[in-house]
Amino acid sequence: MTEVVLKVEDLAASYRKNTALYDVNLEVEAGSLTGIVGPNGAGKSTLLKTVLNLHPALTGKVEYFGKSFKKAKKRIGYVPQRGSVDWDFPTDALDVVTMGLYGQIGWLKRPSKSHREKAAEALEKMGMTAYAKRQISELSGGQQQRVFLARALVQDADLYFMDEPLAGVDAATERAIMNILKELKSSGKTVMVVHHDLQTVEDYFDHVLLLDRKVISHGLTEEVFTKQNIGKTYGGNMRWMGDES
Repeated sequence: MTEVVLKVEDLAASYRKNTALYDVNLEVEAGSLTGIVGPNGAGKSTLLKTVLNLHPALTGKVEYFGKSFKKAKKRIGYVPQRGSVDWDFPTDALDVVTMGLYGQIGWLKRPSKSHREKAAEALEKMGMTAYAKRQISELSGGQQQRVFLARALVQDADLYFMDEPLAGVDAATERAIMNILKELKSSGKTVMVVHHDLQTVEDYFDHVLLLDRKVISHGLTEEVFTKQNIGKTYGGNMRWMGDES
């Protein structure tokens, strides 16, 4: 039986007085690569932040590997939206990736040579070795995203959450990121990705979560990513991708 790495029951969240999520129930199995898809304002980023204790839940229960977030957090990696990061902070790419190891290093201790070697390996995996000493403010959007993904990789988590890692990147970076995500899945890791491009869902993800403040459907992409479910998710006013224009 496949392990359930994330279980969410009756989750609800709001911003000010506006309901962002309600009645969210789902189970995510180990070794899956899931695209989280829905219209603007559907609560996709809020879902990630709420299950990660970065935004308060109104109701609900979240378990990781059968445990609380506090007990499981060392097994969890997170890549927020690039736009939420202060890229003017004076630090270089290698230091940003090394920060992903602070859970192992300890905040008041200096990284060892082996820690820096791990960070350098993660940068190399993302094709960013030549930019290790480059200030992050000098990097392009795609390069910044590669650095941030390397920061998550170096944590060697079992479950990764990624908030639109493909937004605003060039085609080469998109391919590089998806190759890494598929490698993570192949090695038994579980990855959940907020994604906005419906055209690539079937190529990129083996599972899909259709969300519009509540779960519309969740499961294998070939079963869930249907014209009917997409219509429910986007209000029924969206032309199906395969239709003639």
